[in-house]
Amino acid sequence: MGKIIDIVTSSQAVPFGLTLSQMFVGLGAVFVVGAAANAGRIVLIRTAGERMIARLRRQIFGRVMGQDLEFFDRNRTGDLVSRLSTDTAIVSKSITNNVSDGLRAAISASVGVGMMVYVSPKLTGIMLAVVPPIAIWAVLYGRYVKRLSRQTQEAVGDLTKVSEERIANVRTVQAFSREANEVARFDIEVQKIFKLARKDAVASALFFGGNGLAGNLAILAFLGFGGRMVLGGEISIGDMTSVMLYSAYVGSALSGLSSFFAEVMKGVGAGSRLFYLLDREPLIDRNLHGVQLTRAEFTGRIVFDNVGFRYPTRPDVPVFNGLTLDIAPGQRVAIAGPSGKGKSTVAALLLRFYDPHMGRILIDGHDLRDINLDSWRSLIATVPQEPVLFAGTIRENLLYGNPNACDADLIHALEMSDAWHFVEQFPHQMDTYVGERGVSLSGGQKQRIAIARALLAQPRVLILDEATSALDGTREARVLESLDNVAQNAEHKLTVVTIAHRASTLKQSDVIVVLGENGAVEEVGSFNELLADTSGYFYHLMAAQAAEHTH
Repeated sequence: MGKIIDIVTSSQAVPFGLTLSQMFVGLGAVFVVGAAANAGRIVLIRTAGERMIARLRRQIFGRVMGQDLEFFDRNRTGDLVSRLSTDTAIVSKSITNNVSDGLRAAISASVGVGMMVYVSPKLTGIMLAVVPPIAIWAVLYGRYVKRLSRQTQEAVGDLTKVSEERIANVRTVQAFSREANEVARFDIEVQKIFKLARKDAVASALFFGGNGLAGNLAILAFLGFGGRMVLGGEISIGDMTSVMLYSAYVGSALSGLSSFFAEVMKGVGAGSRLFYLLDREPLIDRNLHGVQLTRAEFTGRIVFDNVGFRYPTRPDVPVFNGLTLDIAPGQRVAIAGPSGKGKSTVAALLLRFYDPHMGRILIDGHDLRDINLDSWRSLIATVPQEPVLFAGTIRENLLYGNPNACDADLIHALEMSDAWHFVEQFPHQMDTYVGERGVSLSGGQKQRIAIARALLAQPRVLILDEATSALDGTREARVLESLDNVAQNAEHKLTVVTIAHRASTLKQSDVIVVLGENGAVEEVGSFNELLADTSGYFYHLMAAQAAEHTH
């Protein structure tokens, strides 16, 4: 630029034998090519960055889905959602926008410094004297921002946890008129984020303000020394102008590098929460190379051999301490007992959501830990007391049990679960939208659709955890009768494990296992056998239930 000024303001010849007009046209062409190259750089780098982030999101979500239940017991849903959304967005910005801008700034600074040295090494040294203190200041600022970014993302995770939980349970909130309290609780989390953001704003102001001050002082020094050099004839006014323009160019690039470094540190702070998810190995090994259970060879023999278990989040509270249980193939077994004695834990251990701390669970003679987990779970279907329906249609929820089922299969399963009579009354029948968590359906309707979904999976082991608790006696009897028919007419023996309190449900079982203190087996027998023993644990349990219903 200084050379151009000298040519325009003097009689110097234009390089390469060009006219002044040709020189300006050539420079214009260079600028156009530069703009096109800049546009291409942005497209290529950001596309590559977004592809990396898309892959990162897929990997993180896959790792989350493959974690054991202890992980989900310790990490709330809202925080995990925050990591998948907010944290990845920050890392995305750090990789896409900032890498592109950072590379451009680094190249611009390098070229600018090179040209400054070429024109006047002495003036360049004066301008670059501010770089070391700015670099030290940037490192200190980066460390602070990295720590602050992690704290901010944790606070955002807490905010997401509160909002996700309260919105999901808004009926309970409104039923107790606690809206104002929840808004206040939410505001506490908002204030935490605000305070951290204010710290970030102050730190950024000090950092960039300090950089600006250093740059301005360097310019003052440049003008003083440069003016003397021009007066002394060491350089021309054009050379001084060139160095000044290049220094502004370099200053802008260094400012970009500072912003790049700050954003990268924020990305590193947020990324550490993501890399934890990527690095964490599930405590439950899926054992993909383990014993492969096949539908044809599977018999359904289940043995709990001296099993001891404590929930990882409650290590001081034993659930089982030597549970021994033998379930024969094709048997209908009911697990009964007072609340909190480990009935639902039997289902959790069978699904291998957790591993026992003592003893072992045998499936057809194989330790469950030695079995390919996917092959085992493909033979099981479960219906929990509070069944989960995904936001979608009834059809989509049913197909979750068997993606290859046709409409006839779906209707048959709905008939077996006594659900078709209300589904066919909906205007859109199976294409009726059920809402998030099946909110548009009643508890009994959700249970029956969940039972239909389980039947579509054609399981060899069916686990029913209070699966008919929301049904009235008549509906429950129909569903249980249908399940009996399914078990009797199945191509292979169907083992049914029922967890229940109701006498009407327990009566349908071949064997009832009664759990008492510490999950110990108190009694085993048929409903009539156990009830005949008036001094037995089961008799007193049923008597207490009858007394509760009477009152």
